Amino acid sequence: MALFDLPLDELREYRSASPEPEDFDAFWSKTLQEARQHDLDARFEPVDTGLSTVQVFDVTFAGFGGHPVKGWLTLPAGADGPLPLVVEFIGYGGGRGLPHEHLLWASSGRAHFVMDTRGQGSAWGAGGGTADPVGGAPAFPGFMTRGIDAPENYYYRRVFTDAVRAVEAARSHPLTDATRTVAVGASQGGGITIAVGGLVPDLAAIGPDVPFLCDYPRAATLTDRHPYREIGLFLKTHRGRAADALRTLSYFDSVHFAARGRAPALFSAALEDQTCPPSTVFAAFNAWSHEDKEIEVYDFNDHEGGGPFQEAAKLRWMHSYI
Repeated sequence: MALFDLPLDELREYRSASPEPEDFDAFWSKTLQEARQHDLDARFEPVDTGLSTVQVFDVTFAGFGGHPVKGWLTLPAGADGPLPLVVEFIGYGGGRGLPHEHLLWASSGRAHFVMDTRGQGSAWGAGGGTADPVGGAPAFPGFMTRGIDAPENYYYRRVFTDAVRAVEAARSHPLTDATRTVAVGASQGGGITIAVGGLVPDLAAIGPDVPFLCDYPRAATLTDRHPYREIGLFLKTHRGRAADALRTLSYFDSVHFAARGRAPALFSAALEDQTCPPSTVFAAFNAWSHEDKEIEVYDFNDHEGGGPFQEAAKLRWMHSYI
């Protein structure tokens, strides 16, 4: 697929027209306050993985509603002091997988926590193990329209809350340094990363790659690829509900979280990406409020973005922050 979105010079100036709800901050303050009424109950169980260079813990903590959420914490073998911490979120449909799939950040001398995404982990990779015990109104198959009838019911309210609690759980381990915490993720994980960057005020940096969950009004009408296409297919059946659906989605648009970002950021975008169109990525990047921000652009790539080249870029970049 050749370039299909705005030219790069226009992308660098593009701003989303997504309306921000007047009670956006109050909604999220109440949501997190309710979640914190439950004991975090972070448990770290050592796992024998057969790996000699890292130590791995099977983690369970209380996310949204006190529901148990899984994760892996991976530390360099023999670590005996607080380590800088990388918290990672997973792409759409994937789960935390197996520990040996997540060795990059521990190999760089950092602690690494990867959060399982509730209800997912069955579309690719080695699977996940976190249920989503909350029901919802009729939805199109997938996750994008689950609970879209109201912001209080929407699926990503639970996921974003889990993600904030994941940072808190990872920071609670005695071998992690809470003052040196970076959030990273690609695609859905990138969108979650931006949300966490807007909800957790004291991160050292964030690194969202080809992020999903950005600029819903444009994304839902620009691309016919899934997962954004789930929104259009839902509205194809539920005629006349577009305004209500977009209102719900506005509480979960990473553009609005980006406006509250208080940490340095390294984004990435791919100009042939029809899954997360570059204009939607630039919408979040241009809205990111911290002045120390950069974006890597991959001209001839689709949703794979920079892949290992972006990982190398993040390794270089991260040395300045943790």
